[in-house]
Amino acid sequence: MKAMSQGGFLSAILLVIFSLLIIPQLIFGEDVRERDERAVREARIEGQYIVVLQDSVDADSAEQEIIARAGGERLGSYRSALTGFAARFSESDLAVVANDPRVAFVSEDRIVSIAESVRVRGARDDVGAESHRRKPPPPAPPPSPPPSDESPTTEAVKASLQTLPTGINRIDAEFLSNKGAGVNVAVIDTGIQLSHPDLKTNIVGGKNCSTGSSYNDGNGHGTHVAGTIAALDNGVGVVGVAPSAKLWAVRVLNNAGSGSWSSVICGIDFVTSKAPKNGGPITVANLSLGGGGVSDNNCGNSNNDALHKAICRARDAGVTIVVAAGNSGANAAGFVPAAYDDAVITVSALADSNGLSGGGGAATAYGADDTFASFSNWGTPVDIGAPGVSIYSTWLKSGYKSISGTSMASPHAAGAAALYIANNPGALWSDVRDALVAAGEALGAGHTDPSGKHSEAVLQADTL
Repeated sequence: MKAMSQGGFLSAILLVIFSLLIIPQLIFGEDVRERDERAVREARIEGQYIVVLQDSVDADSAEQEIIARAGGERLGSYRSALTGFAARFSESDLAVVANDPRVAFVSEDRIVSIAESVRVRGARDDVGAESHRRKPPPPAPPPSPPPSDESPTTEAVKASLQTLPTGINRIDAEFLSNKGAGVNVAVIDTGIQLSHPDLKTNIVGGKNCSTGSSYNDGNGHGTHVAGTIAALDNGVGVVGVAPSAKLWAVRVLNNAGSGSWSSVICGIDFVTSKAPKNGGPITVANLSLGGGGVSDNNCGNSNNDALHKAICRARDAGVTIVVAAGNSGANAAGFVPAAYDDAVITVSALADSNGLSGGGGAATAYGADDTFASFSNWGTPVDIGAPGVSIYSTWLKSGYKSISGTSMASPHAAGAAALYIANNPGALWSDVRDALVAAGEALGAGHTDPSGKHSEAVLQADTL
């Protein structure tokens, strides 16, 4: 055997090093990327916590004493969905808080954001069909397909005559005599434009749990969601699923579409205070937002999840909670609140281009007509699908836009929940879920799933 030259030896060493670096990425690259993305999604807010107190304690005095003893900074109090508060503590003082006998558990606060819309290409690009560009902290690597948000400089179209959105048409809500009258729906989001002519007479109140001093919308996302639920049937703009339902603007996300568990819990706490068991009118809430996490299927009591516990308390107070599945093209079991199968109705997104079943429309950027959108999360937590691609609805500056995402699918189901409750007052959240699923379009009866990941029915409102 010939001796290897010094150059050849160095080349061989470099080849081995290159192989050690590259081959694991080729084999395990998808897992590593998914792990890194999950780490970003589950980012904690350093030094910020949600303290859940025992229900039996005097919450006001316990909160005051615990914060003082730990040298903390109070961020907000909860008395309806939770008995507790949010605060900032140093790591060294956290043990003082967690070991207090009046404390049930402590959750680390985490970042949540709008179930981000995705770039829409095609039929409505001429009316501002890109989603709002937000920059939530920390910056996340784009999933596949990459999300792209509405450009804040893009002008919304003004509308004079009423348009029937394809989503409302697809679920057959347009000819119903039931318009959701008497039902109150909370939009837990970026707020709602309070002066929008297609919404303002349906908005009856709200709460600001985010930045600023108002529950008016500074982003557009919440206004879009609200329009799909309950835009007026007034001959102008668009019409919602339940145009006679009343809206509550609960602002938990800032103008960039970002917030935290603590801000969302603030919104849920407000909604719970207005729930039927507390003498209030709110029976439906929509959350088109999310972050990383999992469900213990025990209302957060097993894994110290304050957000889950708050949502269960709202559920038990008589609120049907509808949430977006998420837009990462992944299993919804890794995203909350979508994963909370014991407390919410989780909605995936259908691609529909013509408002009709049967797959006869043009292909969309996210799949063929009447197939599930390629960006939509899937899995056991998902209860039902609804239109979520190029959905035309209300926007800022009294305008209208088309955007896409499971954020747009969820309010179709929230509106349908309002229709069901209008005809079935006092229905439990599980009754509403089961009714929507039972009335839905079965796989193969008007839509298909080439991905093999979506077994859920597609929302139909005509029998509600």
